Amino acid sequence: MKKLILVRHAKSDWPEETDDFDRPLADKGLEEAMQMSRFMKNNNVAIDYFISSPAVRALNTCKIFNQDYHISIVTNERLYNPSESNFESVIYDLDDRHESVALFSHNNGISNFANSISQDIFHFPTCGVAGFEIDCNSWSEFDGAKKETIVLL
Repeated sequence: MKKLILVRHAKSDWPEETDDFDRPLADKGLEEAMQMSRFMKNNNVAIDYFISSPAVRALNTCKIFNQDYHISIVTNERLYNPSESNFESVIYDLDDRHESVALFSHNNGISNFANSISQDIFHFPTCGVAGFEIDCNSWSEFDGAKKETIVLL
């Protein structure tokens, strides 16, 4: 059994003359990321690997979560402005040693992907989280595996 946690980046700011990729987190975003990561850690949401979009707002959200989790972080460009197939390609590349993985990404891609693998209807708010149990032993079995929603925050 594998677990997949999807996290939309926290509330961002858009200062003048800042490219989309370089947008920082707003003060509200910093606070909501700290609250969400503490809440998840305090409620024993186990995660053993983080993969983030390299965009500043997503990566900083991931780094804030890592203040509570203290695990490896990697970035993957496929999680910036992603399509559903981008998420799948990241998942298929996962090492099977990772049992519970969190992907930090952006809307609308993250909502579309969650809706493609679940009967539930998702529209991620900033710093929204959805978790799924994937009935498989290898990430390569993701597509055909049964998926059950376990966390909606």
